[in-house]
Amino acid sequence: MRLEALFEDLESQFDALTDGDLYGEVADRIRAEVGRITVLDRLRGAVGDTIQVELGSGRTVQGVLSRVGKDCLLVTAERYDEWLIPVAALRAVQGLGPWAEPAQGAVAAKLGLAHLLRGIARDRSAVTVFCAGVDQQAVTGTVDRVGADFLEMAEHPLDVPRRRGEVYNTRLVPAAALQAVWRR
Repeated sequence: MRLEALFEDLESQFDALTDGDLYGEVADRIRAEVGRITVLDRLRGAVGDTIQVELGSGRTVQGVLSRVGKDCLLVTAERYDEWLIPVAALRAVQGLGPWAEPAQGAVAAKLGLAHLLRGIARDRSAVTVFCAGVDQQAVTGTVDRVGADFLEMAEHPLDVPRRRGEVYNTRLVPAAALQAVWRR
C-alpha cells in the first residue's frame, strides 16, 4: 500500500513538472510573439475605437482611429475634423484594446504620411499644421507641395481660400518636425 502511494506521488510530481514545462514553453512563445508586435500593429488593432493621442508637443487629440498608414495614423474627431499624425510624433496612446493586427495588403502597407499629405495638397484643403519646436505654434494655410521628407505650405487665414493676395508667407516644414495636420 505504501509503495502504491509512493508511485502515485511520483506520477503526480511528474505530471506537475510536465505541466510546468509546458506552461513555461507557452509563456516563452507568447513573449517572443509579443516581441514582434510593432506600434503600428497595436494601432491597427484599434481601428474604429475611440482613442486619445498624446503628441510630443504636449497636445492631446481624442477621436476615432480611422486608419493606420505605414508611418502615420488618421484620427477623426468631433464635427468630422481629421487629424493626420505621424507615428514619430506620438508620446502615448490611450484607449487601445488588447488586440494587434499586421498590415493587410501590399498597397495598405506602403501608404504613408507623404501619400496622405499629397492627397491633402491635391484637395487644396485649408489645414492647421502643428510643428515641434520651442514655440510649438500652429500654422494655417494650404499645403502646396510635398517632397520626400518635407511639405511646403502657403500661409493664409483658414476662413479664406488660397489666393495670391491672401498668402502672407510660404513655409517649408521638414517631416521630422511635423506633429500633426488638422483638417476641418
